[in-house]
Amino acid sequence: MPRGDGTGPTGQGPGTGRGMGRGGGRGRMGGNRPGSGPGGNCICPSCGTTVPHQRGKPCNKMECPQCGTIMTKE
Repeated sequence: MPRGDGTGPTGQGPGTGRGMGRGGGRGRMGGNRPGSGPGGNCICPSCGTTVPHQRGKPCNKMECPQCGTIMTKE
């Protein structure tokens, strides 16, 4: 039943419901940035040695086999 005060029923109109948020929703291990995803190589920032990335073992937890520096994701 209309009230006549111009407010209308609650919960209707723009700005309600889902789908109004921001963000890509990619989550963990998504995207195409360096360091994202399970594939690729680990590279030593000091000497440039590259080794294949091992699934389940982050590059920043590995030491370079040549010089012992902590590796980074390529």
